[in-house]
Amino acid sequence: MKPLDPYFIDQLRFNEKGLIPAVAQDWLDGAVLMVAWMNRSALEHTINTREVHYWSRSRNELWHKGATSGHTQILKTIRYDCDADAILLSIEQTSSTACHTGARSCFFAEGGLDPTKAQMPQQPPADICSELFNIVDQRKREPDPNSYTNKLFKGGDNQILKKIGEESAEFVMACKDDEPNSIANEAADLIFHIQVALSHHGVSWRELLEVLAKRRNAPRRS
Repeated sequence: MKPLDPYFIDQLRFNEKGLIPAVAQDWLDGAVLMVAWMNRSALEHTINTREVHYWSRSRNELWHKGATSGHTQILKTIRYDCDADAILLSIEQTSSTACHTGARSCFFAEGGLDPTKAQMPQQPPADICSELFNIVDQRKREPDPNSYTNKLFKGGDNQILKKIGEESAEFVMACKDDEPNSIANEAADLIFHIQVALSHHGVSWRELLEVLAKRRNAPRRS
């Protein structure tokens, strides 16, 4: 992260109270974790320390996110929208807890559901591959005898790796035939079976995303 550029803050359109809404988004899977307010001071502290600070309207003071709970937010990138009146923070959430309720995200209640009924916190919407892996991993924790995924888990490496080999070959053939629809479908099948293998061996999809993120900034190969 580059040092604070005063010109950047000067582009923002704060409201009449000197505040601007800030959306915190997971830097890997894109899940929206929370929304809060920032003022100029909060922005300066955030960019200079790389730990996210907000402005607490209820306490009327600077709020260092996670200072007491330990659930801090590490700033990765910061953007503002086309009207410069809202901020998007790409952050690394420590301890995987952004909400004061203990949930990963403040957005865990789905619209259309009876608000009087107790609900278990839902995972926030993320990219489709991350959501798929959550389902795969759930099948591992909570087996369903009618689930194809659980049949793969039951077969262990022999069954899972055999399917990866088959799907890899089908993907290669689809590419050889230059059929875009088949290529997309076979790639989807391959990714799914790779996710089953990852879950089977206790490797999370997030670990894979972290590897890709590190490689994105790695020196180019000669």
